[in-house]
Amino acid sequence: MRRILFVKTSSLGDVVHQCPAVTDAARIPEASIDWVVEDAFAGVARMHAKVARVIPVAVRRWRTALWRPAVWREIAAFRRSLEAERYDAVIDTQGLLKSALITRLSRGTRHGMDGASAREPLAARFYDRTHYVARGLHAVERNRRLTAAALGIHPQPSVDYGLRPGAAPDGKLPASYSVLLTMTSRADKLWPEARWVELGRALALPVVLPWGSAEERSRAERIGQGIGQAIVPARMTLEALAQVLGHARNVVGLDSGLTHLAAALGVPAVAIFCGSDPALTGVYGAPRAVNVGAAGRAPQVFEVLQALG
Repeated sequence: MRRILFVKTSSLGDVVHQCPAVTDAARIPEASIDWVVEDAFAGVARMHAKVARVIPVAVRRWRTALWRPAVWREIAAFRRSLEAERYDAVIDTQGLLKSALITRLSRGTRHGMDGASAREPLAARFYDRTHYVARGLHAVERNRRLTAAALGIHPQPSVDYGLRPGAAPDGKLPASYSVLLTMTSRADKLWPEARWVELGRALALPVVLPWGSAEERSRAERIGQGIGQAIVPARMTLEALAQVLGHARNVVGLDSGLTHLAAALGVPAVAIFCGSDPALTGVYGAPRAVNVGAAGRAPQVFEVLQALG
C-alpha cells in the first residue's frame, strides 16, 4: 500500500480545487489517501470517495485563543493524530507558512512548491523535496502538477473532482428549484441586487437563497422579496448545503467557494465574476459550469441566462 497525505487546509474554494489532485493520486494501485483540512471545510474532503481519513485542523480558531488550555489539548491531539501514520509522500499544495509547518509535523517525505512557485516562498524551506509549478496556471492545475511531480505520475486529460453530494434534501424544498448564491467574501465581487431580482424572475423556478451571516441573510431576504417565488432557508451546515446544491436544477453564484462546490458536484452552474479573474480561480474542468464577467466588468442578466442555456 502506498500511503499519501495531502495538506490543503483552506479556504472552501481552495479545498474544492484540491479534489482533482486527490482523484489523480487515487489512480495509483493500492493508494491510501489522508487529508489535513480545516474543520470548517472537512465536509468537502469527506465527500471524496477516495479519501480514507480526514484529519481536521483548526488553525483559524486556535490562533485566536492560544491562552486557553483546551486549545493546547486540541493541538496536542491533532499532533498525535498526524503522527500516528508514516506516509510515503506528504504533499502540501497550499504553499503557505502555516501549511508548511503542519507538513513538518508529519512523518514521511515532505513535498511542496519551490520558492519561485509557493504563495509564501519561505514555506519551501520546510519541505524535503520542492517542485516548480508555474504561477499562471489555474489553481486546479497547480495542485495536479505538484501532485504529479511528487508522486511520479501523469494526470489524466479530464478533470474529475470525485465529489458526491449525498442524499437529496428533505421535503422542505420543491422537487425542482434553482439556487442563487448571492454571498461572497469581498464587496467588489458582489453583483447588483436588482440584477439578482431580474434573474430570479426570469428563471421560472422556485429560487433558494442560502446565506452564512446576518448581512448575507438580509441581502438574501431583500432579493427574495423582489423575486417573489423565493425561499430563504435557515442557516445550513456545509454538508446540508452540498445536498441542496447537488440536487438543484441549476446554480448561479458569485466567485465563492460554494459556487465552485456546485460546479464540482456536476450541477449546471454559472459563476459571476465582477472583481476577480476567472482565468486563475474560475469554475474549471466541470463540463456543465460556465464563467461570465471579469474583473471590473459585471455581466448583464442576459449573459447569465445565455450561459444557463
